[in-house]
Amino acid sequence: MNPRAIISLTQGYPRRVWLVCFGAYALSQMDLAMWSYALPLIRAEFELSRTALGLMTGIAFGGGGLLLVWLGLLTDKFGRRTMMIAGTIASSVFVTAHAFAVNIVMLTMLRGASIATGGLLYPATGALVAEEAPSRIRGMMTGLLQVAYPLGWFLASLIAIVVLERFGWRAMFLAGLLSVPFVFVIKRYVRESVRFSPSSTMLKADRPALAKLFLPGIRRRTITLFIAQYFFVIAYGGAFIFSPLYFHESRGFNIASTASLVGLSNLIGILGYLVAAWVGEFWLTRRTTTVIWTLLGGVFFTIFIWGSTTYWESMLAFSVMALFLLGTAAVKFAYIAEIFPTRLRATGIAFCGSLAVTLGSATGPVIIGWMADNYGWDIAMFLGGAIPLFVAGLLYLLLKPVPSGLEIDEVQRRLA
Repeated sequence: MNPRAIISLTQGYPRRVWLVCFGAYALSQMDLAMWSYALPLIRAEFELSRTALGLMTGIAFGGGGLLLVWLGLLTDKFGRRTMMIAGTIASSVFVTAHAFAVNIVMLTMLRGASIATGGLLYPATGALVAEEAPSRIRGMMTGLLQVAYPLGWFLASLIAIVVLERFGWRAMFLAGLLSVPFVFVIKRYVRESVRFSPSSTMLKADRPALAKLFLPGIRRRTITLFIAQYFFVIAYGGAFIFSPLYFHESRGFNIASTASLVGLSNLIGILGYLVAAWVGEFWLTRRTTTVIWTLLGGVFFTIFIWGSTTYWESMLAFSVMALFLLGTAAVKFAYIAEIFPTRLRATGIAFCGSLAVTLGSATGPVIIGWMADNYGWDIAMFLGGAIPLFVAGLLYLLLKPVPSGLEIDEVQRRLA
């Protein structure tokens, strides 16, 4: 299918809802990414060891992830649009409040709350786009929605470059307020999903519950996908959450250079999303593309750790790794969104997507922080980053491939 034909399929409301969801998701990721850029200065102010810093980050992700599952349940109960608006407002408030934290306990609690509310944009926007997109390009639209993630990191890097060294890490978090006006855009241009209705007799008789993800016929895919996602995001916790700290402490780059490197690498990583989404939609199944991209991410993660030293070598190696590590989201998200039935879609995304992501992000910093203190940064990043990627790639192989381009209800019949 040529690009003009793809664009024509998105005309009207599908394109509008995608653009608004993309903007909301990018702003939420910008807010959340500021934490990673601020870590070197947070560590210095509170005099934290890398182990303590990893534990604090891990606790915040763990608590936020559990809260996020509950919010995912509410998204299947009260609607995608409603929870999208609530998440945007709450996340902005909690992120901005970081600037006023008086101790590490308060900062950890605020971080956990911002992870939960900001992470809510993941299932809310994903469910909306998956349920409104034309079936032939549903994978492309839901997959490319994930480009908002590296774009958010890039936007956060611009704020970090300008603010961090001049005004400190607290001033940077005041930028969380930038997301609030976007609520009016959501209210004006987005309607509730056509597949969701609070008055639906199906939804009244069969209210979504986490336990339903473990019913016969769904249980195996739920468990396999959750574990695979968990291992994958342990690597993410090493590669991206700690990457600014790693470049600053292990390779000696200054704060501004570190922010530029990570931000530009994320921007370059957008190419990985585009290629992965295209391959998963028109050449291979999304499951198969996920396996290949994940294993290649592990290979290039290893090359990045052991094969680069200078700033520009690090930029090149980290960017190539990001092409594959980030690009998997373009096919994984579409796969997750379509393998759960409508009444459980946001719950499934929240559990196998958001909860697995936040728990993996909780484990990664704890493991890597402890190993960095005891064995050095390179060994910590390799064992906590590359190895989990290889494990995740093999686990994704156990999932059932689904042909692309099917109506979303037909997917359920194929998986039955």
